[in-house]
Amino acid sequence: MTSDEMTDRIRAAFPQAITGQNRFRDETSLSIQPDSIRVVCEFCKSTLGFNYLIDVSSVDHFGEEPRYEVVYELYSMRDAVHLRLKTTVSEDDARIPSVADLWPTADWHEREAYDMMGITFTGHPDLRRILMWDGYPYHPLRKDFPLQGKPSEMPGVAFTEVAPLAGGPFVTIPTDGTTQVREPRARHAGELPTREKFLSEP
Repeated sequence: MTSDEMTDRIRAAFPQAITGQNRFRDETSLSIQPDSIRVVCEFCKSTLGFNYLIDVSSVDHFGEEPRYEVVYELYSMRDAVHLRLKTTVSEDDARIPSVADLWPTADWHEREAYDMMGITFTGHPDLRRILMWDGYPYHPLRKDFPLQGKPSEMPGVAFTEVAPLAGGPFVTIPTDGTTQVREPRARHAGELPTREKFLSEP
C-alpha cells in the first residue's frame, strides 16, 4: 500500500479521531485526538503493518494549551512507507497511554520523554528516569528550564550548580544577522581560518 492508501484507511476506521493532516516532502503527518492515539497506534501496527517505531518524541508549546505534543514516527518495512502521528497532552494532566507493548523500542523513548519533559506514559512497564537521576525535581527539555540549568541538592546522589554562561560555547550573540553571525564561534572568527583563506591554500 502507498502512504495515501494507508492514510485513507486510518481516516475510514477512525473518522472522529483525526483532527488534522499535513503532507510535506512526501511525508504525511496525522493529528490524533488524545483519547484515540492508543487505538490508532494498534491499528497501524496490526492492520497496516507499521512494524517499526522509529521514535517517540515530545514538543513543548510553552504558553499554549495543550502545552505538550507527543510525536510517533512509524515505518512499514513491507511497504517502505513512513507515517507520523501527533497528539496533544495537557499541562494539567500530562498523561498518555504507553505503546511499549506494541513496539518494544518505545520503552526507552517514552522514558526519555518522561525524564526530559515530564510526560507520564500510563501502562509503561518500567517508567523511570533514563538520563537524570531518580529524584531530580526538574525536566530539562521544557522551554521554561533555563539554559544554564538549576541548582539542586540530592545528598548522597548528586549536587549541581548553575553553570556560568558568559562567553560560553553555547551562548548565541543577540543579533538580527544570519546564522553564521549568531553562531557562538563567530566571536572568535579572527582565530579561525576563513573560507577564503581555506580556498586559497594549496
